Amino acid sequence: MILTDKEILDNIERKRIVITPFLPDCLGTNSYDVHLGKTLATYNDAVLDAKKHNQITTFEIPEDGFVLEPNRLYLGVTEEYTETHDHVPFLEGKSSIGRLGIDIHATAGKGDVGFCNFWTLEISVKMPVRVYAGMPVGQLIYFEVKGEVLTPYSTKLSAKYNERKPIPVESMMWKNF
Repeated sequence: MILTDKEILDNIERKRIVITPFLPDCLGTNSYDVHLGKTLATYNDAVLDAKKHNQITTFEIPEDGFVLEPNRLYLGVTEEYTETHDHVPFLEGKSSIGRLGIDIHATAGKGDVGFCNFWTLEISVKMPVRVYAGMPVGQLIYFEVKGEVLTPYSTKLSAKYNERKPIPVESMMWKNF
């Protein structure tokens, strides 16, 4: 089941969900709106290798925005730091973002129970579009889990994205080999 606004607030009060900064106006009926952070990143190489650590270059979005180009992968980050201790968080793009031709994740829309970090966004666009730091970009939806969690993500030894960073994080697929 998906948590309602009241359930999200109750879980925030009990510190089972953490959203920083938390703005009451961003709470929807059954979701919470997140915003594009000020930092974007691009990969340095034109060809990525799943067995190697592909390096990225990060940069800040200027005040007058930044134009995303098609056929290029951008890594972004949410402005919000989140923690989820009892629920499975899903990050979905806002419909207004989708109507601009912006996809905010290729495959990684689901978090794990115990995920405590900023969300890295895998951004691609259908046509050139100017984006701004702080603009609403997605919404978090929280699902209940059935049963006890044996190993929350934050304590999992094999977790590759536990280091708290307010900037985009590149793929760590190479650690799987």
